[in-house]
Amino acid sequence: MIRILLFLAVVFALGLGFAWLADRPGEMVVTFSGYQYQVSLMVAAVAVVAVVAAVMIVWWLIKSLWNSPYTISRYFRVRRRDRGYQALSTGMIAAGAGDGALARKKTKEAAKLIRSDQEPLIQLLEAQASLLEGDHEGAREKFETMLDDPEMRLLGLRGLYLEAERLGDRNAARHYAGRAAVMAPQLAWAAESTLEDLTGRGDWDGALKLVEAQKSTRQIERDAANRRRAVLLTAKAQALIDSDPNAARTAALEANRLRPDFAPAAVVAAKMLFRENDVRKGSKILEAAWKAEPHPEIAELYTHARPADAVLDRLNRARKLQEMKKNHAESSLAVARAALDAQDFSTARREAEAAIRMDRREGAYLLLADIEEAETGDQGKVRQLLSKAVRAPRDPAWVADGVASERWAPVSPITGKLDAFEWRAPLERLGQLIDSDEDAPGAAVPTIAAPIKPAKENVPAKENVIELNPAVSAERPITAAASEGSEDHVTPVTASAFASVPPDAEAVEPAEELARLPDDPGVDPDDENEKSPRRFRLF
Repeated sequence: MIRILLFLAVVFALGLGFAWLADRPGEMVVTFSGYQYQVSLMVAAVAVVAVVAAVMIVWWLIKSLWNSPYTISRYFRVRRRDRGYQALSTGMIAAGAGDGALARKKTKEAAKLIRSDQEPLIQLLEAQASLLEGDHEGAREKFETMLDDPEMRLLGLRGLYLEAERLGDRNAARHYAGRAAVMAPQLAWAAESTLEDLTGRGDWDGALKLVEAQKSTRQIERDAANRRRAVLLTAKAQALIDSDPNAARTAALEANRLRPDFAPAAVVAAKMLFRENDVRKGSKILEAAWKAEPHPEIAELYTHARPADAVLDRLNRARKLQEMKKNHAESSLAVARAALDAQDFSTARREAEAAIRMDRREGAYLLLADIEEAETGDQGKVRQLLSKAVRAPRDPAWVADGVASERWAPVSPITGKLDAFEWRAPLERLGQLIDSDEDAPGAAVPTIAAPIKPAKENVPAKENVIELNPAVSAERPITAAASEGSEDHVTPVTASAFASVPPDAEAVEPAEELARLPDDPGVDPDDENEKSPRRFRLF
């Protein structure tokens, strides 16, 4: 656009110049070698412009002829490069599609047309083709070669990291991830693997620096970064709680400042403050965490904040927690435990039963059993409550990757993932799927419908049937039609029926069992004799 404007400006200037000369006629006289040339001023101006244009054209022709070898070679070089990039593009698409043969073919073609030092993607395509062909050793050699090129170094580290992960060599994988994280902390794969390595070794300060680098590069959001920092600071405080109380107190308070609703951070911070006899500040931290989400560890630490308190004082502190979070099972359980310690059995029983109504679970029944044993000592009721506790849903616990723990931990013991533990109920037991509604009032007892029996081919004759109670048989005679329509009906045998049987009556052999199906293995006689006559029970 600028060139067009400049061209128009030059043309406009020339037009103005020629118009100015046309309005002012004149003559130009040139004397050369004894000859005198006289022309008008307009003709002289046109001649000068024509000479300048001719000189420029001649100069362009001479320059083009001089540079023609380079121009021709550049044309073929560009054409060759375009073909190489086309082959490289096709090879990358083939590698992404999983076509190893085509990827290898295009790799060789691109390597012939483009030098690998000019285009680093050729090395990547070679490595991908080796991986598709199953040549992992060759792929690792390509990735190691990339480490010498600053432009390809991160790509080489990524490839070596994935190969180490495939081989199960966690140490090598974390080594490559650590090198990549130092150069580029914004890489998620490198940062996450390095973070797992640092937390697994207990290097909380190094993990905190890495999280701060992730936050500065905007790899993770601010809330997620604060959550991670709170978890790491809590873990650091737990590790230093005995060796360096001051550092533990600082880390715990910082973690609580970042996430006031994080129960482990609140518990550790309150513990450190209680050690310094700062009960007021520690209680405020626990109260804030309790309002966000009640937790039994918070209730236990809050009620025992002052070891010299009487049991009634602890009961009052538990009631204070209940006022902060009403109609919650944890509040009722906290008051029930404190009331049990204070021997206030009526309050303890009332609150435990209220907790069961709000959240029926194992711990509430166990607490109710303790109350029953302490108050009445009725072992029958205690066993009944214990049986209900076995069938009730489990209490919430810290769960991570299928592992339930009573205490919080910063990393998962299975995968090593940071902040994997969640406060929730573990997986239910199998028996709870059957007996979970047993205690519900008015629950109907499930019944199992009897299977429909096939019609009998041969109905026994009347004279072959033994009537246990002739009086009943006389009052309700059995007809052939009735027997056919109600063959599944069984007349109950009463004591009077047994009394009416004559002493000399012969014993009747049991009916022959139904024929087995061809693929029915039946029951081993020895196993059948060992069967218990008791009812089947799941537990």
